[in-house]
Amino acid sequence: MFTSGATAALKLIGECFPWSSESCYMYTMENHNSVLGIREYAFDRGAAAVAVDVKEGTCLQNRSHESSFEFLEHTVQRRAHLFQQNALNGKTSGNTYNLFAFPSECNFSGQKFSLDLVNYVKEGGGKPLTGSPRGRGCWMVLIDGAKGCATEPPDLTRYPADFIVFSFYKIFGYPTGLGALVIRSEAAKILTKTYFSGGTVSASIADVDFIKRRDNIEQVLEDGTISFLAIASIRHGFKIINTLTHSAISRHTASLATYTRTKMMDLKHENGAEVCKIYGRNTSQAPYQDMGPTIAFNLKRADGSWVGYREVEKLASLSGIQLRTGCFCNPGACAKYLYLSHSDLIANFEFGHVCWDDNDILHGKPTGAVRISFGYTSAFEDAEKFLGFLVNSFVEKLNSSGDGYPLRMKTDPISGIGSLQLVRSVQLKSITVYPVKSCAGFAVYKWPLSNIGLKYDREWLLKGPTGEILTQKKVPEMCNIRSFIDLECGILNLESPRCKERLHVPIQENSSFDYMEELDIYGQRYKVQCYNDEVNMWFSEAIARRCTLVRCSSSEYRSCNIMGGRGNMCRDTWGKLNFVNEAQLLLVSEESVGDLNSRLNSYFLKDNSGCVQRVLVDAMRFRPNLVISGAEPFAEDDWKSLQIGKARFTSLGGCSRCQMINLDQQSGQPHKAKEPLATLASYRRVQGKILFGILLRHEIKDAEDGEQNNFGERWLQVGQEVYPSIQ
Repeated sequence: MFTSGATAALKLIGECFPWSSESCYMYTMENHNSVLGIREYAFDRGAAAVAVDVKEGTCLQNRSHESSFEFLEHTVQRRAHLFQQNALNGKTSGNTYNLFAFPSECNFSGQKFSLDLVNYVKEGGGKPLTGSPRGRGCWMVLIDGAKGCATEPPDLTRYPADFIVFSFYKIFGYPTGLGALVIRSEAAKILTKTYFSGGTVSASIADVDFIKRRDNIEQVLEDGTISFLAIASIRHGFKIINTLTHSAISRHTASLATYTRTKMMDLKHENGAEVCKIYGRNTSQAPYQDMGPTIAFNLKRADGSWVGYREVEKLASLSGIQLRTGCFCNPGACAKYLYLSHSDLIANFEFGHVCWDDNDILHGKPTGAVRISFGYTSAFEDAEKFLGFLVNSFVEKLNSSGDGYPLRMKTDPISGIGSLQLVRSVQLKSITVYPVKSCAGFAVYKWPLSNIGLKYDREWLLKGPTGEILTQKKVPEMCNIRSFIDLECGILNLESPRCKERLHVPIQENSSFDYMEELDIYGQRYKVQCYNDEVNMWFSEAIARRCTLVRCSSSEYRSCNIMGGRGNMCRDTWGKLNFVNEAQLLLVSEESVGDLNSRLNSYFLKDNSGCVQRVLVDAMRFRPNLVISGAEPFAEDDWKSLQIGKARFTSLGGCSRCQMINLDQQSGQPHKAKEPLATLASYRRVQGKILFGILLRHEIKDAEDGEQNNFGERWLQVGQEVYPSIQ
């Protein structure tokens, strides 16, 4: 039966299997969520479900009739009210059918399961563990072949499973959205389908309870129109597989995985600490034929702390390496190999951790892992590139030198810089205000400060039809919206190459907006002013998608725990914030940009015409509010506070950078080589964050009383001296 994928095939088995209150659904702990989901159908019919760990005896894996197994049961699961209901209403005089499910290869660890399990269970080998009522009846076997079929499909003559599911794209990469369910003819007779659709019935009457299903099982189970164009294309995939042969593919992928796994286990930090923790059953001793071409692992720093899998994923992407992170929809294997107890999993969920989020380390433990896989198109160069990535990005050396200006340590002195003392003159080079979040800003010679930093900075933002906040990450065209605030006239002026007319928005309080509402933005409740259709239509035309403009009217104070360490991203504890991500202001040093460009200078990129171009950036690529010049490169890392004119600022640490700095702020196009983020990652990374520039808070509490009540008297001006303090 063709299905939309392996998941749909598994769902079909769960729906059609003849469950009863005496049935048992047994499955190995190492199983995909799509296999676990079958138990919901079992529960609804009053059946029991139990997860097991399988220990194989000393016999060789593929010697049929001699393999022995030990099944270690976990807690038997049953929904009591549904069991009682089905026991009372159901007919128990007929045959009882049970189902055992296991993967031919674990999609988490790559561990292969012995296919002798098929014969062992079907021939009654499971009887010792099924002496209770849940073990009566006929046992049927389901193989999840989604992972294993890619390199070593099971021989169904030798291992007569009742059901096997797989996806075609996992075998030869195309097409997506097409899988298959293979059913043994005898097993097909017990399946019962409730729903019927077009193509599954021979006749039906609309206003009478009459239906005649088709005779062939594949006709009954295939609902609607299957993707016949995709089905026609798989012949080309099989042609490739048959030309290469499965045995050659298996040897090729196993060799690559074994080589990579061995090299990873040999990686050491300079202090001798291991770099890689690889998951699987006795990975250091397991023969290569027992492991699939998949490696699941986590990385450790020299001090023994874990590297978050999100950090690995982001850095790998910058290096052109695609891998997967998390639990890979295999919660049993994830909990087993990461030693996560039930209390750990519940605590993580209560903390807010769910699938697909960025909480990769909680309570000192990883919540998931990193996985790489090899296929028939993989080459030795791919393995070498990945290993080089690990060495360059995660293997720590004690005495690194000649790297210019890496992140400074707390104890590093900055020669000549004391409390408000300078050897060389540091000046404020430029001031930039960004009225609308993620749109282009405008440079000014001088500008007033307020209790949110630069007056009017990020006081407006655009939100989509469903309330999502629009930024250049999703809408790079926002960089083409130019803005300027005329303080004397009290007007926010906006222009876009897509709009014929400029837009003029009054900035006086309580003017030009349509109504007020409350929004939840970054987990914070804001009271915002909403604008009329004329304003919203202008912005919708400028970015070619529907959006609305809102203005921050008031917000509560954000709070966080400032840990004090440099490089720790922290939101402002005391200052009032507009629509900023972390803090009121961002400061960047021209000398730090120059150091970055010296590293980028060695990188060349050919454009479409074949001409070689240098990769260089200016300070505005980082969208700073303040740019300074005259300091040593990255001296700002050590600044605790600074004074410019009468204004004092506190440093909140380094600014964590993301892929937005790869966008050219003139064209809105990302850099093909993922620069400058890739280069910054090579020498400006701390605890998973890539740092460049520092975040500042305007200290109004240190100002004189008269100044606190009159922010208009406090201005920043280009050319002013900057007096940093490291104390």
